[in-house]
Formats: sequence, structure tokens, C-alpha cells
Amino acid sequence: MKGLVLAAGEGSRLRPLTFSRPKHLIPLLGKPMIQYPIEDLISVGIQDIGLVIGYFGDMIKEALGDGSKFNIRITYIVQEKRLGIAHAIYRGIEENFLDREFIVYLGDNILSNGIAEYVTLWYEEGSDVHILLAKVKDPRYFGVAILRDNKVVKLVEKPKEPISDMAVVGVYMFRDPDLVEKAFKTLKPSWRGEYEITGLIQWFIDRGYKVTYSTASGWWKDVGTYEGLLDAIYLLLDRIEPRTKGEIEGEVKGRVIVDENAIVKGVVYGPAYIGNNVVIEKNAVVEHYTTIEQATKIVSGSIMRSLVMDFSEININKARLINSVVGSYSHITCSKEIHGDIKLAISDYSKVYL
Repeated sequence: MKGLVLAAGEGSRLRPLTFSRPKHLIPLLGKPMIQYPIEDLISVGIQDIGLVIGYFGDMIKEALGDGSKFNIRITYIVQEKRLGIAHAIYRGIEENFLDREFIVYLGDNILSNGIAEYVTLWYEEGSDVHILLAKVKDPRYFGVAILRDNKVVKLVEKPKEPISDMAVVGVYMFRDPDLVEKAFKTLKPSWRGEYEITGLIQWFIDRGYKVTYSTASGWWKDVGTYEGLLDAIYLLLDRIEPRTKGEIEGEVKGRVIVDENAIVKGVVYGPAYIGNNVVIEKNAVVEHYTTIEQATKIVSGSIMRSLVMDFSEININKARLINSVVGSYSHITCSKEIHGDIKLAISDYSKVYL
């Protein structure tokens, strides 16, 4: 079995952060977002993974290499024009990578319980296509499935009317790449100008092929917005086990990861992640649901429910940074005695003076 991870998108809803990187390389608890789908595929025995790249594709190549550090083989497949998920899958077939049964995993999706139980069910069902579904509050932002008698009868991409609250999760399993190719060649672009995955799977449904589904257990996160990014951090931190590889001179309370060569001189309240080579100075407080990525320095102030990326520095005196995303190599400085909360969403190499 092969895996295909889709990572060609521009991440427009995460601008300005994605003006300088693909969203798939945003660090979450010490590893790039795309590593979570890759590890899920590895966990079910897949050692041959294709990565569909486009926007800042060279950065993804540089970060992940040939896959040897994960003990797998990575093949890169370029999607020059972002023409939808179905087209990205077809590129894998065009490049002769998808030549047997395969699993497609969107590179910005994270599932709390992985995919092993769903792959097992797919094999037990012996179906041509297997999809994952999850109940959502607002189905207008997702492809949704209409079910009847525990069968998928129709898929609709981003419906304007609430016809179903069962969203299609970004993991798709296909038995026969030849049938996928045949299905794709019947598709026409949607109103968005894309070849939709819902249309591809609908081809199988309409022709009587066996299409089965699982309802995702645990949580599922589509990390496409700033809110989704912070939500993913909260959910990931909720499942961590505390460990200390760095040095603690101050206080650490609750479930906290202090990674290698990190130094905590101030106070950290868990759940929180303190990355490699991070320094938390004695006048700094890291509060709940915060991840401080590698080689960042927190000189003063408080940080809560935020993501601070690599090689940044924060020195905000008595102020408190909350619900924020700070890009890599950024500096936030507060020269006055400002009390109260600050909320920021800034890209790499930003400088903020308060």
C-alpha cells in the first residue's frame, strides 16, 4: 500500500504567515504540521509516501528530504496549478507513483487517534473506496455526506444549505488507481475551478461500487485558519505526557514538555510545550495551552493560548500575549508599563514595538 500526502496549497487563510512558508511547515509542538499525517501513514505500515507539492515546494523538500530520517521513501510530485484534491490525486497517477491501493491524507489535517482502526475496517469491508466522516457545526466549509441506511448516497462540496452535518475528513482510501483515473477523466471543474474530491468519489457511488465510511473517533482538525491553528495546539497539548530534557531553575506546574537544552528560569503552567534551546527568563510566565518553538527567548511578560515560532524574542514587561500566533525570527518589545492583554497574528521576521 502507498500513501499520498497533499501539500501544494497556498494557505491563503493563514496569510500573512504563509507569505514566507507553506502552512504545512508551521511547527506544532516541535515538528512541522505535515509530519503528523506522515507519522499516521507510517503507523499503518506504509513506507512509500508521495508528497504532492507546489507552493514553496522546495522548502518542503529541504525539510523532509528523501524520507530516510523516517525510515521511509518519499517521492515528490509537483502540482503546478492548484486544481483541487482530485487533480492532486490524478497527478500521483500521472507520475506512475500510484500503482496499487493507496491512502490519501491532506497535509493540514490532524486526527487525534490516527487512522489504524479505519484502515482495518476498510480491509474488512473490502470496499473500493473508504472515507472518514465527522460531525461539524457549520457544514458550509466542508464537503459533506448524505447517508441513508448507513450508506453514503451523495457527497456535496461546501453546501449553501445545511443538508448534512457529516463532513468528509481529509483521509481517503482507494483500492484501484485505474478506476480512480477513469473517474477523474469524467470530471469537470466546479464553480471554484477545481476538480473536487467529492465529485471523484460520487462517480464510484453512482456506478454501484462499494463506498464505505467510518465516523472519526476522537477529534479531527483541519488546520486552515488562525483559529484552527490555535485549536490544533490546544488539542495536541491536551494529550501530552510531561517530560523534562532541559534545565529547570524556576517553576514548572502541570503537564509540561521541556525539550533538550531548554532553560526555564521563570514559571510555566501546563499544558505547555517548551522547545529545544528555548530560554524562559525569570521575569517571564508561560501560561496554559502555549507552545514555544525552538531557540525562542521569552524575556518578560506572560503568554497564554498562543504559538510562538522558532528563533523569536518576546520582551513585553507586564503585558500579556494571548490567543496569538507569532512567526519565526520575530521580535516583540514593550518599552512602557502596559498592563492588559495583547493579541497578535504576525508573520516571520516581524518587529513589533509597543
